[in-house]
Amino acid sequence: MNDDPRDFVAHEAALLDERRFDDWLALFTEDGHYWIPLLGAAQADPFSHNSLAYEDRLLLQLRVDRLKNPRAHSQHPASHSQHVLQPSRIEEEASGAVRLRTPFLYVEARGESQILLTGTARHHLVRTPTGWAIREKRIDLLNAARALPAIQLFI
Repeated sequence: MNDDPRDFVAHEAALLDERRFDDWLALFTEDGHYWIPLLGAAQADPFSHNSLAYEDRLLLQLRVDRLKNPRAHSQHPASHSQHVLQPSRIEEEASGAVRLRTPFLYVEARGESQILLTGTARHHLVRTPTGWAIREKRIDLLNAARALPAIQLFI
């Protein structure tokens, strides 16, 4: 993989679609967060309003462990995902950091059921000695406040 942060975003989505959750989690910084605001793009922060998800590394690790557990009832049959990404656009660049915006379609399938979600992924990446890492991944779902089905994997 080259040094372009836009390629990093595509690589991250591929890890999720391949169910390589440990490799995906390793992309996050120790202080990294995964955030899905309830109000979508209109929500300024995760503290002034409820969120669909606001998870630090510990909570992400617990979810990954659950997904890998053969006794996890919600994963019989296992869920699979497909991310369809539009090209990422760099919104802000600073020394050793970048913010990207990536519109997407997300399909999650389990057994006979399938859900389709769309929105924009916003990545705040920081440069580390080993390459780019995720400080925050924010998912702004289109019409996020509507009733949503249970999402098993990571958008």
